[in-house]
Amino acid sequence: MFVALAVGGCALPIVNPAPLPKGTPAGSPAAPAGTPTPVTPSNGGPATGVLVGAGDIATCGGRPAASAEASATAALLSTIGGTVFTAGDDAYPRGTPAEFRRCYGPTWGAFKGRTLLPAPGNHDFVTTGGGGYFDYFGPAAGTSGEGWYSSNIGGWHIVILNSNCWIVGCNPGSVQLDWLEADLAQNPARCTLAIWHHPRFSSGFHGDNIAVDPFWEVLWRFGADVVVNGHDHNYERFAPQDPQGVPDPTRGIREFVVGTGGAPLRPFQAIAPNSEARDANTFGLLVLTLHPESYDWRFTPVAGETYTDSGSGSCH
Repeated sequence: MFVALAVGGCALPIVNPAPLPKGTPAGSPAAPAGTPTPVTPSNGGPATGVLVGAGDIATCGGRPAASAEASATAALLSTIGGTVFTAGDDAYPRGTPAEFRRCYGPTWGAFKGRTLLPAPGNHDFVTTGGGGYFDYFGPAAGTSGEGWYSSNIGGWHIVILNSNCWIVGCNPGSVQLDWLEADLAQNPARCTLAIWHHPRFSSGFHGDNIAVDPFWEVLWRFGADVVVNGHDHNYERFAPQDPQGVPDPTRGIREFVVGTGGAPLRPFQAIAPNSEARDANTFGLLVLTLHPESYDWRFTPVAGETYTDSGSGSCH
């Protein structure tokens, strides 16, 4: 199985994002206190990697500094080891360099050296070409103006995609989708995972987004295992399903929506088929523990909250 992340182009080699200098950006406070603790594996033998993150993170607006909610998820992040991912909408409302500096930097920016899997959201692309996003994350975000790339972690193939389809293109024949097909063909990993912003299936405020259906079609055809999204400001987990939303326990992709990084939460609308777990009241992080042929998931709430969700799945 695999998790996919998208990068533009055709038949390109895997881009392994180079680690950025560790530490807090100049002028930002020190990283939250706490020593990262390893995630105890519960399924499928020894853990080979850990991914931790969320989407919809640092809200600025008229504020002079970051929100308390983004600070709370950053404090939680300081207690969990592993590679950090973002599922888009990292800095609100326009993804400007100033918003990344004032609101993302003092919170999640304390873990910039671990954030090797950022993905862009629609708010990150309000600034033309995602300029603030690409300037902030640098080489870790892939080619500037694109926002898709791939990497290997613990035997898993990870793909990051850009779901701002009206800007970069997601349809058959687009540079991004051609790249995705070539990347998966060249990297037939046992397990694959993909991360992007807009969910194909969602019970949240925005609901289903059919623009990313081509991502699902390609990923399902190549046997991908997990997709992680943001955009809807809640947590939701779906049973494995095919691109049409039909339950598929044998080859289906399990989707997580984790828009719980700090932006204001929103209630659910109509509950989508195959939705297995959901919560719209809790900020927190998704932790994915990777094994050679399986994975564990755990939604971990910020301090003072109690909602959790956990389980395990096998790669195809």
